[in-house]
Amino acid sequence: MSRPTGRTRPARPDTSLTTCHQLRPAGLFRPGAATGTHAAVTALALAVAVTVLDLSIGALPALLALTWIAATHAVIDRRWPVARWMRFARQEQWAQHGGAAHVDQTAHVLVLVVAALALTR
Repeated sequence: MSRPTGRTRPARPDTSLTTCHQLRPAGLFRPGAATGTHAAVTALALAVAVTVLDLSIGALPALLALTWIAATHAVIDRRWPVARWMRFARQEQWAQHGGAAHVDQTAHVLVLVVAALALTR
């Protein structure tokens, strides 16, 4: 009978607290690819919004907003900021029962709101 080592590798990412170390061996975590895809989709969404809504946003502010969004996306998706926040807020039990995914998504939305507000100044 083998003893569990305490290190398990999930078949798929099940919560926002699944670590990069757990996902990397399974080939499920490529931070550069995920961030690049997110940045490209966000740039496309911004271009569509500028065109459809007839907004005047300069190239430099748009580039800065997209850089902010991509950089913070990469940090948030490292999982440790969410885990650290959940520990700080004393919500570790909620994190283990799916709460971390909500905090993760809230962080992403907050970043988008900050970028949108900065672009509309």
